[in-house]
Amino acid sequence: MSSTKAASSSELTVKPGESRSSNFIRDIFLEDLKTRKFGDAVIQTRFPPEPNGYLHIGHAKAICLDFGLADEFAGKTNLRFDDTNPEKEEQEYVDAIKRDVRWLGFDWERLCYASDYFDQLYQWAIKLIRDGKAYVDDLTAEEIRKYRGTLTEPGKDSPYRNRSVEENLDLFERMQKGEFADGTRVLRAKIDMASPNLNMRDPVMYRILRAEHHRTGNRWCIYPMYDYAHGQSDSIERVTHSMCSLEFADHQPIYRWFIEQLGIFPSQQIEFDRLSLTYTQMSKRKLRLLVEEGHVRGWDDPRMPTLSGMRRLGYTPEAIRNFVAAVGVSRTNGIVELAMLEHFVREDLNRRSPRVMAVLRPLRIVIDNYPEGQVEEVEAVNNPEDENAGKRKVPFSKVLYIEQDDFREDPPKQYYRLSPGREVRLRYGYLITAKSMVKNDRGEVVEVHCTYDPATRGGNAPDGRKVKSTIHWVSAEHAIDAEVRIYDKLFTREDPDQVEEGQEFTANLNPTSLEIVARAKLEPSLANATIGNRYQFERLGYFCVDPDSKLGHPVFNRTVALKDTWAKVEKKIERKGEL
Repeated sequence: MSSTKAASSSELTVKPGESRSSNFIRDIFLEDLKTRKFGDAVIQTRFPPEPNGYLHIGHAKAICLDFGLADEFAGKTNLRFDDTNPEKEEQEYVDAIKRDVRWLGFDWERLCYASDYFDQLYQWAIKLIRDGKAYVDDLTAEEIRKYRGTLTEPGKDSPYRNRSVEENLDLFERMQKGEFADGTRVLRAKIDMASPNLNMRDPVMYRILRAEHHRTGNRWCIYPMYDYAHGQSDSIERVTHSMCSLEFADHQPIYRWFIEQLGIFPSQQIEFDRLSLTYTQMSKRKLRLLVEEGHVRGWDDPRMPTLSGMRRLGYTPEAIRNFVAAVGVSRTNGIVELAMLEHFVREDLNRRSPRVMAVLRPLRIVIDNYPEGQVEEVEAVNNPEDENAGKRKVPFSKVLYIEQDDFREDPPKQYYRLSPGREVRLRYGYLITAKSMVKNDRGEVVEVHCTYDPATRGGNAPDGRKVKSTIHWVSAEHAIDAEVRIYDKLFTREDPDQVEEGQEFTANLNPTSLEIVARAKLEPSLANATIGNRYQFERLGYFCVDPDSKLGHPVFNRTVALKDTWAKVEKKIERKGEL
């Protein structure tokens, strides 16, 4: 559904400048400390990703909550990998997750894995069998689904539910030893097949699966299910507040049941809303599909919502943390406008990014009355938002490049940039006036001849005359060539999953999500720009040096555009048929 439809139902749409809710989880922390719910135990949280893909912006919300609240209350946070599904988990993902958590600005008290607890989980499963709370079931996965019932009809007992303790212990031990084929038997908790909560209808605890684990190798051929392993892992680590997204709310009774039956540390689960963005796909399965089918260049493609992709695009961890804080947490799922995230990115980069001049689509400008061979150095401000950023020298010469859009042979109304007979200001330079043009065989303007007023160095006329437009430029003689990648939204619809019948979500991929400008012209100060450095290209947007950069071939990614007033005016004029 679109964000508009979501807002009209039980969901909300959050826009730039808005904050959705206070942090109700903080209130729970305060109350639990006040009542000494956990005695003398310090606040302990954990961030528990499954290592089956790269972290995305939705995970950033969980990370900021888990680590941020623990820090606020002088507590501790573990990074724990819930690695109970070896078929989909890889060391590559483990390494990427650790890298992304640290990049976001956090570090963990302990690095843990659910696989650290496989022996303990196995022993606890044996205890539950001995207590008559678990049994080995021979039903197939399909039969288990049929026996489970529906939301309106209770389930029915498996014919194997009342096996004796001795038989269950024997079968479970043989499952562990590898005597049975994959999928032929499972261990289930014996709870209530008539429970109104389908998750409580004898959930599966273990399945037989011969798959090499990225840490334990082939030691195990049975693996615990998430619902069994998660709460006990929390308890082992003495997690006081186990925060997870709302889809796990119906699983909370299972979480509590296992802990209560085992009589172990009473970790508590708290659910909060997921972070969903317009024009953004958050499913790890679908993101993996985009990578595997080659729709993007990898998990760190700047169009991906992964933290590694956003880092490569030029987002800052500070911007992401500020965005997450502004969105807040609630008990109602909603959709946040992508523009809100971009607002915080733009706001942060505005404070920290040096200003430089770059021309993406160059048009050659010749200043006819400028002395032949003369080169001046004009003084440019590095960042008007930072008084300590200083100034730099930029070469100015007879032949320059400006943006093609900054000249119109036949300008429409409200267009104040360079056109025949019109005077404009060159940023930090002089006032110039267009006099004549040179066109190619297709009738396109390829060169504009101008004159300049030598008395206007710095951009101001001694006689006080006013000009309505200032444009940027680079000296043709001194410019460096660069590849610039202009990224746009990866999907054309606010909800990428909204497709016609029979279509996949990939039908909504934006065919123009990447434009490559092969020979942009940049001021020479960028010749030695370092990978990861961020800049504001004046009047164009914020850009970051891409890892593909090589000596003599710099590559820049556009992080986010500046607000373009003329583009808005032009669109209005086009709609009225004036262009």
